Amino acid sequence: MNRFARYALLSIAVTTTAISAASPAFAGGGYRHHRHNDDAAVLGLFGLAAGVVAGAAIASQPRYVEPDYLPPAPPPAYYPPRGNVYVTQYPPAPVSYAIEPWTPEWYDYCSARYRSFSPDDGTYIGYDGRAHFCVAG
Repeated sequence: MNRFARYALLSIAVTTTAISAASPAFAGGGYRHHRHNDDAAVLGLFGLAAGVVAGAAIASQPRYVEPDYLPPAPPPAYYPPRGNVYVTQYPPAPVSYAIEPWTPEWYDYCSARYRSFSPDDGTYIGYDGRAHFCVAG
């Protein structure tokens, strides 16, 4: 596109120069007839100067520069694990300290924790209005 704009502007400058030199303007009487060549020269120089300014503006546009080739980074080194990778010993199962339901300790815990605890069915009424089974622990 830059090349097209440059040639289009150059052709407009050449055409303007040729037209201004070929068609002098007469203001009336013959007393200005001897000066039309001077006017054409001035207009031609004006067109040439305009073309130089426009060409300089087009030429000063930033150009695309191809970046230097950078090879892709190498993949990270892989080091296989050393020794036995299989787990032979597992941690012990977690110890549950929950109180077994329907024991005297369970009754004491649930009745102390929930004011709405019902020992007949082991439930209490939560803030949502529903009955929940008491889980101690």
